[in-house]
Amino acid sequence: MNKYLAWLPAFIILAVVIYKPVKEAMETKLVTKSISVSVYKSSSYTSLVYNNTSAKVNIIVEKVDTKGKRMIVWDKKLEQKYLSEYPSVENALKENITIYNLDGKKECLLVHYIVTYNSKGSELQMHGSTFLNDNNTGGIDISI
Repeated sequence: MNKYLAWLPAFIILAVVIYKPVKEAMETKLVTKSISVSVYKSSSYTSLVYNNTSAKVNIIVEKVDTKGKRMIVWDKKLEQKYLSEYPSVENALKENITIYNLDGKKECLLVHYIVTYNSKGSELQMHGSTFLNDNNTGGIDISI
């Protein structure tokens, strides 16, 4: 019995030393992620072909967890404009998005956008998406 009692203080010290790192690993650390979105035209669109062509943009930010569960945390539709009315890259429409309470270990952000072109009633949708995690910055360029 005394042999077992001799090991008891060593076991208690070991348990105390291990407890703190395990507790920190199990805690969720909520972070804030900032995303910058720029929308601009890639061409001047001065040709007569583009006179009746417009575009609208829908930007969606989703929080995705490790199980694949998605939740929309930000959604914005930019109004429809003629292609020639969109600004150039130097004067791009900028939107700064801030997402709060993101679990840095278990969640990442999926930013996707849909550009819908309309030319005399005919529509064409173009999709783009980007995953944002701790390793990459939050800059998205959408070229019309």
